[in-house]
Amino acid sequence: MKKLINDFKTFLMKGDIVSLSTAVIIGGAFKTIVSSFAQDILMPIIGLFLADKSISNLFVVLGKGRYETLAEAKKANAIVLTYGNFIQAVTDFIIIGFVIFLFLKAYEKIKKKEEPKAKGPSQEQLLTEIRDLLAQQKEQ
Repeated sequence: MKKLINDFKTFLMKGDIVSLSTAVIIGGAFKTIVSSFAQDILMPIIGLFLADKSISNLFVVLGKGRYETLAEAKKANAIVLTYGNFIQAVTDFIIIGFVIFLFLKAYEKIKKKEEPKAKGPSQEQLLTEIRDLLAQQKEQ
């Protein structure tokens, strides 16, 4: 049992697990920020073009009945297709994907700057070495 616990501790302390855990926690916080940006900043602007109607309130009643708002339809237990929520989710996904794309591009750029550029011999130096080697072979 003690070996099992020690193995589990070793597993948890591996760098990959710690990095993954950190990424999950930061990712959760990042999703909250992006969702807030989409719902509180971007969607109200889009709502201006939809005659002051929030995207998340866009719906279609499947069946009988006409309702002015989503709240009325849900209160009446109507079957509704809330396509506005889907549009909201897709918008969040696109924003998150775009920000992650920008982050990875910046990361790759920084990584390239940090890589030591191995400077090898110039073309002239290589040709000189080849000439010298050929000369040595002819002498032998």
